[in-house]
Amino acid sequence: MNENLKVRLDKYLWAIRIYKTRSQAGTAIDSGKVKMNGATLKASHIVKPNEVYSINTKEKKWSVRVNDLLEKRMKASEVAPFFTDITPADELERIKLKSATDYTMNNKYDDKAGRPTKKNRRLLDDFNNDD
Repeated sequence: MNENLKVRLDKYLWAIRIYKTRSQAGTAIDSGKVKMNGATLKASHIVKPNEVYSINTKEKKWSVRVNDLLEKRMKASEVAPFFTDITPADELERIKLKSATDYTMNNKYDDKAGRPTKKNRRLLDDFNNDD
């Protein structure tokens, strides 16, 4: 751990890849979507190890514990040691259920209704002419 390093909250959330851009992180913080112990924070808040943040994004309601400070963005596979995702199990279950229903509800290839193909029309004509 580097105790001399001071990292702003918006920069940290961008570096650990919660938000795609630093400005998105700053906007989310300013709009009250990032909290610590129920209190809203500022983008200039200095991050300290072992702090726990509640982050509300479109996809997920995160709970994140800071393990170490990170100032620069890295590969997603290298970011894991810098924070711990302590999101409750019920939230993770909700995300799984939502993604499963989105997959089945939005699958446009399951619905075969509409104009029949040429082959289907021939089969229908043959069926109707047999009578």
